[in-house]
Amino acid sequence: MSQDSHTPPKRGRPPSRAARAKALAAARTILLDEGLGRLTIEAVAARSGVGKPTIYRHWANKSELAMAALLPDAPEDVAVEGRLETALADQMRRLVSSFAKGRGRQMAFALASSDPESELARAFRNRVILSSREAGRGLIAQAVERGDIPARADLEVVLDMIYAPILYRVLAGHAPLDTGFAEALARQALALLSDERPLAKQGIGR
Repeated sequence: MSQDSHTPPKRGRPPSRAARAKALAAARTILLDEGLGRLTIEAVAARSGVGKPTIYRHWANKSELAMAALLPDAPEDVAVEGRLETALADQMRRLVSSFAKGRGRQMAFALASSDPESELARAFRNRVILSSREAGRGLIAQAVERGDIPARADLEVVLDMIYAPILYRVLAGHAPLDTGFAEALARQALALLSDERPLAKQGIGR
């Protein structure tokens, strides 16, 4: 007997990307409406219809999920392309603006008062700073390939100097997280990367 070509395919579980998007949307709603204290994996599963095992495949804990929900466009969804100056400035603005208002500002205050080894602080370092740092590494590598900037032997130190100020300002809370800060970081990063001399020759790290 021949197979009916019009038989619809069996419906399976939604693709992982779709499940991830549902979980993020639910987490974002809970954060905006109720705050970090009410965000749990159980609450996200109930609101989104995504199973807890699927959520845990994407995020290790609720703090990592909160970071991903607060920062939907950064760092992992930002395209690593374009002129270095423009791309760095855009990345910095996205990062800073996510913590400058609303629930993001509350999250910044929570980070500033938390234990550096807490789940929340580790999630911020891993999901925001370290992931952004890797995206920045990609931007720099492309700029080197285009011949826009020289390759650097001290790139690891330079990357730390570019991204550490965001972590410092979020945790210390001594000065505002604003567009001016983001753009100043991008300008200083570009100046540092454009100089062929090692950091010591630039008068840094002596």
